[in-house]
Amino acid sequence: MTAVATVLVFVAVYVLIATERVHRVAAALGGAAIMLAIGATDGPHAFSSLETGVDWNVVFLLLGMMVIVGVIRQTGAFEYLAIWSAKRAKGRPFRILVMLVLITAGASALLDNVTTVLLVAPVTVLVCDRLDVPPVPFLVAEALASNIGGTATLIGDPPNIIIASRADLSFNDFLLNLTPIVLVLIAVFIGMARVMFRDAFRYHPERVAAVMALDERETIRDPRLLVQSLSVLGLVLVGFVLHRVLGYEPSVVALLGAGLLVAVSRIGADEAIREVEWPTLVFFMGLFIMVGALIQVGVIEDLSRAAADATGGRLWFATVLLLGVSAVLSAIVDNIPYVATMAPIVNDLAHSIKGSGDTSVLWWALALGADLGGNATAVGASANVVVLGLAERAGHRISFWEFTKYGLVVATVTVLLCVPYLWLRYFAFA
Repeated sequence: MTAVATVLVFVAVYVLIATERVHRVAAALGGAAIMLAIGATDGPHAFSSLETGVDWNVVFLLLGMMVIVGVIRQTGAFEYLAIWSAKRAKGRPFRILVMLVLITAGASALLDNVTTVLLVAPVTVLVCDRLDVPPVPFLVAEALASNIGGTATLIGDPPNIIIASRADLSFNDFLLNLTPIVLVLIAVFIGMARVMFRDAFRYHPERVAAVMALDERETIRDPRLLVQSLSVLGLVLVGFVLHRVLGYEPSVVALLGAGLLVAVSRIGADEAIREVEWPTLVFFMGLFIMVGALIQVGVIEDLSRAAADATGGRLWFATVLLLGVSAVLSAIVDNIPYVATMAPIVNDLAHSIKGSGDTSVLWWALALGADLGGNATAVGASANVVVLGLAERAGHRISFWEFTKYGLVVATVTVLLCVPYLWLRYFAFA
């Protein structure tokens, strides 16, 4: 009975978020409260469990990076980058979008996709305002590109870290197996963006002329703070890459960086937290509690096991089914708890059909399905939620369906392109 009630509550909250009858933060908090009230989860599981609770690593990673980005914003660095990128692209909106998509995808592979959109989104809003073009298509494109680019490496998307730990896969394993298809997907996505967002590529000669006449160096308001901020950001990025060697979680690295920057720059506490997207952080907490309740009552595990049992020991069928199911479920629930639940099941499945081929393909199918499927809806991936929050704060609200009508198409195309890639690489030419 509890499981049925939990599913009904989750579906109701999801409908409220999708229809925007209430604000997504209120819906997520209300849903989390009901989950606690009906006993689908409890305090220890909601706030302390690694599998069914709030992922504090994600929350504090976002908090630390928001503080760092907020301090950098005070230096004028984003205005500098906005003018510089617009001038390099000769003011052509599509060229600017291509530049921002490539930067976002590349940075998401080297960092994590959430950190990347936190850095790139403010620049995007500024350059679009300068050129009098709507920023929403550019922001949506960056969120989608961040999820595609983050698929390429172990550290690019949090689900990949979970998969690497469970399957004992290295950074190079991800690089060699996923980067080739990600490069193809980015090229395809740029072509799709040219069609999907064509109405946004409005060229205003007078605006472009005004931007080309600007000197970007004049936008730097505090050179000393800029040097301090970039130095700390550089240390944080190195910490992200080496976090396993250093023994620190990415969230700890981000918080250490935020604390160091506030200390050396002597920024006041109010100024340091002014740019923090508190509604976004609260939304994540409510969402994690709701998804944790689904895990707690066994709903997600039952769905995952049913999909695994349906394969009948056939590796290719298992691969395609895993790719498709992961894409669909990751569009509905956050892909981090989904992969955490699915990883032990995939591990058992890989052992049960051992000897029929290269079973590592199952892990790549899980990674591709979960990472790319997250593009389908506004709540499917952490980067999507962050972009929605940043856009709303900048006065450019993106609705659930406005994001989803683009994301669903991109997710469908990219996931389908993975099918021939997996077949050719792990079956036809294995």
